[in-house]
Amino acid sequence: MRAREFRHAVEAEFAGRGDALLHDLVLGELAGRTAREALDAGVPAQEVWLALCRAAGVPPERWHGVGLLEPRER
Repeated sequence: MRAREFRHAVEAEFAGRGDALLHDLVLGELAGRTAREALDAGVPAQEVWLALCRAAGVPPERWHGVGLLEPRER
């Protein structure tokens, strides 16, 4: 998952509260860091996304694919 896909996934899943979750929600499985702190420390976006989903109670069926951007038309 690329950074752009991560941002898209956060916006798609959490809408207006995504930014607050990234900065305020402490993720125990990421050494007690917020998603933003984990990303800044070099934790892969996919790992941060999954930790964020688990902590926020996102159903597993929505964990994959939400950040994928629409394919470009040729």
